[in-house]
Amino acid sequence: MWFRAGFFGKNPSAMFIDEITIQAKAGGGGNGCVSFRREKTAPKGGPNGGDGGKGGDVVLVASNDVNNLISLWYKPILKAQRGSHGMGKNRSGADGADCVVTVPVGTVVRRESKDRQIVADLTKPGERFVLCKGGRGGRGNQHFARPWHQAPREAEEGKPGEEGAFYLELKLMADAALIGYPNAGKSTILSRISKAHPKIAPYPFTTLTPNVGTLEYEDFQRYLIADVPGLIEGAHEGRGLGDRFLRHIERCRVLLLVLDMAGTDNRSPLDDYRQVLKELELYDPSLLKRPRLLVANKMDVPAAEKNLRAFRRKVRQRLVAISAEQETGLDELKLALRAKLEKAAAPTE
Repeated sequence: MWFRAGFFGKNPSAMFIDEITIQAKAGGGGNGCVSFRREKTAPKGGPNGGDGGKGGDVVLVASNDVNNLISLWYKPILKAQRGSHGMGKNRSGADGADCVVTVPVGTVVRRESKDRQIVADLTKPGERFVLCKGGRGGRGNQHFARPWHQAPREAEEGKPGEEGAFYLELKLMADAALIGYPNAGKSTILSRISKAHPKIAPYPFTTLTPNVGTLEYEDFQRYLIADVPGLIEGAHEGRGLGDRFLRHIERCRVLLLVLDMAGTDNRSPLDDYRQVLKELELYDPSLLKRPRLLVANKMDVPAAEKNLRAFRRKVRQRLVAISAEQETGLDELKLALRAKLEKAAAPTE
């Protein structure tokens, strides 16, 4: 099949589509009409052929009401309506209907080519982008009348609409992202500090798709927090869930590095920390300049205290110790995150 989509799972209703290649074709313009006025009082009247209607455009509209590109998985070929042909008595054809498709805020549109040049980046709700313009309608023969050519029998054909293949990718528009190794407790943290309900289980790669929750404070200040599937060594090259989801943190102002301080899977928290930073650097060095907050999770496990002391001897950065499972330290985490977000500027791409 000629189109591609990025998704997980076999059940279409459960898929998260964040990249897809589509084909778009705008409507062609209607043809102009060749017609002459023929009435009892004017048996040899002049030309009165109407113009063809304009072809419909293919339009993308960004919206917060959708969170992935699933609609395009079901309909990867977008076609707008052709304009109607012109008619006699100077009647113009109707314009073709536009093909309007709603996409998530944060959708990047590229041409399907070797360099995949960006043609649009839809970052605001309601933002519209004409992917393919409809063709102009042809002129009827009334436009070709001249003193020396009073009975023209020529009219223009409608112009074809634009068409092409496009690659769409979604980059989540969140304020902060929870990143770290699988099974570090990112989804549990998101469920405790927001109203999101991600899948939680005691095994790696429970999270197969990004989840976004809203963190709300008592003064009604709100921030969007993204839970990105776990990173492992080689993620920038596609290992594990790979770089398919690393792009979702590119727009985030603050990165929350979540560490399993208990070493539940026989990993060293210090090694995890260094490896996550390495993967971020290999994917995009600018991510290391992004404000980040270290979160030591699973402090309810006895081994965590010893690991935390060893970690602090090596890493001289602020670290918030919490237990998402026991819901301890979460207030401090929310205050620290808000302080970071209020100072952090939006990232530039």
